[in-house]
Amino acid sequence: MIELRPFASLGAADHGWLDARHHFSFAEYQDPTRTNWGQLRVWNDDTIAPKSGFPSHSHRDMEIITYVRKGAITHRDNLGNEGRTDAGDVQVMSAGSGITHAEYNLEDETTQIFQIWIIPDQRGGEPTWGARPFPKVERDGRFVTLASGIAGDDGGLPIRSNARVLGASVKAGQRAVYDTVEDRHLYLVPATGKVLINDVEVNARDGVAITGLSRVEVTAIDDAELVLVDAQ
Repeated sequence: MIELRPFASLGAADHGWLDARHHFSFAEYQDPTRTNWGQLRVWNDDTIAPKSGFPSHSHRDMEIITYVRKGAITHRDNLGNEGRTDAGDVQVMSAGSGITHAEYNLEDETTQIFQIWIIPDQRGGEPTWGARPFPKVERDGRFVTLASGIAGDDGGLPIRSNARVLGASVKAGQRAVYDTVEDRHLYLVPATGKVLINDVEVNARDGVAITGLSRVEVTAIDDAELVLVDAQ
């Protein structure tokens, strides 16, 4: 099954400093047909105005992955962690038993992020935060693991869920292939560019929910930057 979820069909909230689009039910946007996709609970497409951001707030029992599409995001938390994550790079916060943090766009330009929440395999645990760069040249034409809790995966940031987050950069006419198993829940969003997923045409920022397939083939119509979640 390949279900296209066009960008125009997503939940929307404009807070002035934040223009948010919700692939799944979140805050005031509630759609009983879009509450989760396996362990994937939230995929927010956020545009954050310069010199603004999310003030201090708390989370628990969630794996929160931030993929920066444009600009940069600066993180601070009550554990003393602080860091700036640039476009194309990733940060992961395992909220565990509880963490309080703030996320700000301290730049002079707009920041755009995908914020992805994945349900952990177990509740509780020590909260953690980490970030690292992922040069786009290393994912040219192929999917590279950005974050994972699947045994045997390496090179990505750790999460506490039987899931992985992947990224790929594909040039027009190029194809990237991802092998999986049929009972997994895949969700793919092109950050930029138009692609074909098998025979389904997908525009930038559309969502695609996939299950029941053992192989996903993505062919770029335009140069494209892809983010994919593979969850239980």
